[in-house]
Amino acid sequence: MTSTVSPVDRHGLRARVDKALTAFLAHQRTRMHDIDDALRDVTAALEAFVLRGGKRLRPAFGYWGYRGAGGIDSDAVVTGLSALELVQASALIHDDLIDRSDTRRGEPSVHRRFAARHRAAGWHGDPDDFGASAAILLGDLCLAWSDEMLHGAGLDPEVLARARGAFDEMRTEVMAGQYLDVLAQSDGDTSAERAAKIAIYKSAKYTVERPLLLGAALAGAAAPVLAAYSAYGLPLGEAFQLRDDVLGVFGDPAQTGKPAGDDLREGKRTFLIAAALREAGPADRDALLAGLGDPALDPAGVDRLRAIITQTGALARAEERITALTGTALAALTTVPLDPEAHDTLTALAAAATRRTI
Repeated sequence: MTSTVSPVDRHGLRARVDKALTAFLAHQRTRMHDIDDALRDVTAALEAFVLRGGKRLRPAFGYWGYRGAGGIDSDAVVTGLSALELVQASALIHDDLIDRSDTRRGEPSVHRRFAARHRAAGWHGDPDDFGASAAILLGDLCLAWSDEMLHGAGLDPEVLARARGAFDEMRTEVMAGQYLDVLAQSDGDTSAERAAKIAIYKSAKYTVERPLLLGAALAGAAAPVLAAYSAYGLPLGEAFQLRDDVLGVFGDPAQTGKPAGDDLREGKRTFLIAAALREAGPADRDALLAGLGDPALDPAGVDRLRAIITQTGALARAEERITALTGTALAALTTVPLDPEAHDTLTALAAAATRRTI
């Protein structure tokens, strides 16, 4: 029977991940405060950012990839997989700075938080420069701590060695995808091919495929299971990013935690934009290109670009692609025998990730 519990909450996983992160960050807080009391701002900001909000999707995919491959539940595995949330925190802190985003999860982004701290204290120099510098360093710190959390989780060294490759590849891939995203906003590449590659490397791989392969490696999974997880994870991760792209243009700020149409103001070159530009007439194409990346784009301008995206059929094509990619992902789960509970949970995670019900 299919569980009615959210797939991220099965086996109390979300609470266990939060507990592991809370303990790890409390230990780091003590270390940082021993260096200097001024670092209290750093630890407070990171604890607020990491512990408040977040879907915990990446540890969930890692955990159920591990269980699906025959892994036995343990707190050490959950702690090790919780390090994925620190990779996510690093990526989001840096992404918000790159995009000059004001908010994240309904709260000030990290660079805005530290700029406000500078202003309130009346310190020397430019507050925004200080905020940007702080965000770079805090994002780097999260990335360094992700390695420390994985290695300090209490896993057997041989088990940890098996997982090292997937973890290292994931962190390289997300940085490569982030650079390609920045490049596309600068060189104006609006091709569907570039949009797809950005989606795969900036989000898809480190959201679904690599966490699954990390969990599978911890369980000592055989090659057919690894291949099935990749065949499931890559299309599902792309579908997840497509849903994120749709929400970035059409989403409710109460759900996304960011202002409506923010992806348009930031000039994101997504599948949605590539599809609209391909089908738009000259006037609509010019209007879309003129508004895309305009930080002063007002609500009327956002509505105009939304209308173009809808009228060209780009929104419908994105929804069709989400459905097709999710179907491909689910079909891959049937190609190898998996633990039945893990199969059921991975199926539920696919639905939750692409509908954003968690």
